[in-house]
Amino acid sequence: MRLLRAGMIAVFALFAVSSIIGARAKTFRAADIQAEDYPTVQAIRFMNDRLIERTNGRHRIAIFPARQLGEEEATIEQTRAGAIDIDRISIGPLASFIPPLRVLSLPFLFRSKEHFHKVLDSDLGEEILASFDSQGFVGLTYYDSGARSLYNRLRPVRTLADLKGMKIRIQQSEVAAELVRALGAEPVVLAYGQVLTGLATGLIDGAENNWPSYVTTDHYRAAPNYTLTEHTMLPEVLIMSKKAWDGLSPGDRAIFKDVARESAKFMRRQWEAWEEQARNVAESNGVKVISEFGRAAFVDATRPIYDRVLSDQASRDLVDRIRQVQ
Repeated sequence: MRLLRAGMIAVFALFAVSSIIGARAKTFRAADIQAEDYPTVQAIRFMNDRLIERTNGRHRIAIFPARQLGEEEATIEQTRAGAIDIDRISIGPLASFIPPLRVLSLPFLFRSKEHFHKVLDSDLGEEILASFDSQGFVGLTYYDSGARSLYNRLRPVRTLADLKGMKIRIQQSEVAAELVRALGAEPVVLAYGQVLTGLATGLIDGAENNWPSYVTTDHYRAAPNYTLTEHTMLPEVLIMSKKAWDGLSPGDRAIFKDVARESAKFMRRQWEAWEEQARNVAESNGVKVISEFGRAAFVDATRPIYDRVLSDQASRDLVDRIRQVQ
């Protein structure tokens, strides 16, 4: 009996050691379409450092930036299937099947950057992240992507008439397409990595994005007219595949949530510095920044989008709750 007991103890000890070794070797694949030094990529690196620290090296993240694992639409499907564990993604491509994100995509929804951050940092922001579960994802946290504005290669845009007929690149997003049409331009869905070529060849006349994306991609060289419409403030989200999440213990799930939130705070600080630097680079290279434009006309032109997008009571209630955040 003593020998049997000793043998069983040895087996359990071996099993425990094997489990620990296996857990230590667990590496999660993370995708991002942005370049190595971009704030979102740096934020995931920060998250990896904190994850290694919090789990004593049991878990870590291997980061694949610069579209190594595909464009956003491809990485979404890979994440849903479990081939990618963690994905930093714009909400535009996700909004077609996660209804609350369509609301966040609405033009001129947020009063200011401060209002935007208060909404995302609130319980309401957590509720929106929780809505990802039904689509095979786990929403970990939000990353900043600034305010999106219009830029083009043809002429300064100060009125809706200036924009009329222009071909404007958009993400795969129903709301983005409606926005561009409402402003009198033609939406063109084009992969992020093809925008510079599209501008150079005349396939598109312009696009809409934030300051860092505009500069780091060299779009500012091909489209030197930047109108500060700031029509949308779209958060980006860090998601995890449900398959990877289900494989974690409750304790490790809590750690992943914690380190993701810490990375979001880190990213926000990085983002503010990048925005300032990017605008300085653009202006010093001759970009014409149009801050005075017919904003009221732009807002009025996009109001019908709310009626079409807010087709259910839940969406209308969400808009009301966002506007009530002080």
